[in-house]
This record gives sequence, structure tokens and C-alpha cells, in this order.
Amino acid sequence: MLNLPSDTAVIVIDHGSRRAESNRLLESVADMFADAASCPIVEPAHMELAEPSLATAFAECVRRGAKRVVIFPYFLAPGRHWNEDIPRLAAEAARSHPGVTYLVTAPIGLHTLMAEIMQQRIEHCWEQATGANDRCDICQSNNGCRFR
Repeated sequence: MLNLPSDTAVIVIDHGSRRAESNRLLESVADMFADAASCPIVEPAHMELAEPSLATAFAECVRRGAKRVVIFPYFLAPGRHWNEDIPRLAAEAARSHPGVTYLVTAPIGLHTLMAEIMQQRIEHCWEQATGANDRCDICQSNNGCRFR
């Protein structure tokens, strides 16, 4: 459970994609996070190429009662998007909502759970490629993992 005040929202933001299934994946990530963290206000957002934009998600958080917005970059590593683009987009979105503050967090980065997550994904894909397991949630819309 995430220990934030009830009037604090979380926006999970990624780059955005022309592929609808990639954008839907972020919606699933935001929903999973909301459930796991027991966070009442969680919205997905994309930097570009898809809706909702950060400005749209920010406005929705405020509409739902947020006085503070935490913006979590769903990226593995820090870079220009985290350091420049997302803070710029957040500042632009916040201008329309006087009195609402925001925080842009660090991306996922180097975290102790990453090795475990990688191990689980590799093991599942290996099993799927060798016929010992079904396709994972990511591989449902393509040919799955297979040796080439």
C-alpha cells in the first residue's frame, strides 16, 4: 500500500506508441498499480503519439479531487524525456490548475527487483519457446517467443 494523502494522484507516463496494444499495456500497468498501491487516483498518460496526454491525465486527476500529482515515468533509465520533456509537459499541464502541485519521480532505473523480474520473464519465454508454457500477456498479439 502506498502511503500518500488521499488527495494525491499518480500519473504513470510512458513515451506513447502508434501501436494500440502498447498503449493498452500502459493502461493495464496503471490499473495494476492502482490496485496494488490502493491509490484512489491513478491515470495513464503518454508523452506523444497517443491519448491521454499528460495534460489530459493531469486535468482528470484534478477533476477527481487531486491537490498534488505524482508523475511516474514508466521508463527503465533516466534520459532526456525524464530530465527535460516530462518536467516541461508537467509544468505546462499544471499552469491550467493553480494551486495544484506536482512531483516528477525518478524512472524505474536500477532497482533490486529488476533482476528478479528479468529472470521470471526470461524463464517464461524460454518455456514458451520450448513448448512447456503458453504465451505470456505480452506475446498474445504476435507470434510469441521462438528460436529463430
